[in-house]
Amino acid sequence: MAGFAEIIGHEQIIEHLQNAIKMDKISHAYILNGPDKSGKKMLAEAFAQTLQCEQHGIEPCMKCHSCKQAVNHNQPDIIYVTHEKPNTLSVADIRSQLVNDVDVKPYSSRYKIYIVDEAEKMNQQAQNALLKTIEEPPAYAVIILLTTNADAFLPTILSRCVVLNLKVVSDDKIKKYLMEHCKVPDYQADVCVAFAQGNVGKAMALASSDDFQELKAAAVQLLKRIHEIELYEFKEAIKQINEYKMEINDYLDIMMIWFRDILLYKATTDVNGLIFKDEVYDIKKQASKSSYSGIEAILEALEKAKVRLTANVNFDLVMELLLLTIKEN
Repeated sequence: MAGFAEIIGHEQIIEHLQNAIKMDKISHAYILNGPDKSGKKMLAEAFAQTLQCEQHGIEPCMKCHSCKQAVNHNQPDIIYVTHEKPNTLSVADIRSQLVNDVDVKPYSSRYKIYIVDEAEKMNQQAQNALLKTIEEPPAYAVIILLTTNADAFLPTILSRCVVLNLKVVSDDKIKKYLMEHCKVPDYQADVCVAFAQGNVGKAMALASSDDFQELKAAAVQLLKRIHEIELYEFKEAIKQINEYKMEINDYLDIMMIWFRDILLYKATTDVNGLIFKDEVYDIKKQASKSSYSGIEAILEALEKAKVRLTANVNFDLVMELLLLTIKEN
């Protein structure tokens, strides 16, 4: 658990929450809305820890009894609502852990804070049960709903909560963090940042993932030698891609970034904007051999391949068509 100071980006949300603490205008219900791994839980925990901190500042002091308990996830008045079944947050979960519990006064703190992760999984009954509590909460209750999709909530819930939408974090900030804190070299940080699209958690996960590095190496290796592969060898190449079937979108995204780099270098001859800076020799070589229309055709084929796979078209057939397009262009 970290304080606000350790969170990368999300300055507007942090400012909003810290102002609410400063002015003692805490809402009874918040919705933190943003993609998976975007920092919702870190924000919720920093807010909860600060509200319960015995120093009453706008950052948790990390030294008081409450802060120490919060760091170890055993602060009795910061409650994490969990669910038994993976795809649903049932009315029984909400009633037993929140609705029936909220009337019991805080054990040792000023507030009783409920953090509900994956709140979009609440079914309508669960939302209706929660609505009654949100409409007439005890003065000490603060409910924080974390969601990847605020549109899944009833309008009546949305209207009674402060909705805070997480925005993407700038690539520069994420790259700096990966290089300083995760000790990732700049060329590797560039690929992770390009992939994460402003999502800090995703960038961190990719930077520390051996599987992702292996996936990247396999895709790049294939692209480097695709013009030397004979048609009869395609089956073997497709068999290798099959090993990454579960992460095929990531695999195709790596290919897409590769060809965007080729297009960028062809248009500007500037290596500074490249994502695959460590592959600059091959990028230059392919750029000199490729035409603009050929690169565009490949990028279109990659988009088509994604659409076809989503529509459950035969995997090997989609890959064969894609590799043919890349080889021909």
